[in-house]
Amino acid sequence: MTRRPLLLLGVALALAGCGARRDLRPAPGEKLTPVPYGDTTRPTPAQLMTPSTQQRPTRSDELLRESTERPDDPFDMPPRN
Repeated sequence: MTRRPLLLLGVALALAGCGARRDLRPAPGEKLTPVPYGDTTRPTPAQLMTPSTQQRPTRSDELLRESTERPDDPFDMPPRN
């Protein structure tokens, strides 16, 4: 019986530590990320945290709107006995 309240307290403390939100800064003594090759400016932390289109592609529902019946497949044969 005493383990459950202790476990609940530990989970609550762990979740409470996740709520801290501050501006992103490098650790003391560390440098910011290097300037990307071919670019003249260093990206800001907000730009680094924003996913690109390659990382989060947009969904395409075009196949559902323009569905057509499939043609017969001459190689779709039943298995041999």
